[in-house]
Amino acid sequence: METARKITVEIPGALLEKAQRASGAGITQTVRTGLQLLAASHTYNRLRQLRGKVRFSRTPEELKADR
Repeated sequence: METARKITVEIPGALLEKAQRASGAGITQTVRTGLQLLAASHTYNRLRQLRGKVRFSRTPEELKADR
């Protein structure tokens, strides 16, 4: 397991409350979830840039038959 870092973050109270209502979690889990979503969005953007540029050697039918 990775070691955790303790940080101090100043954010508007209304933003934190809104985020906690949306997540249904406490402060720590809400911040972790937000950071995970931000990191994932960067990856999703990189994947979208590849759309139509990757060629597969197998057809979708071959992949389905291989299940």
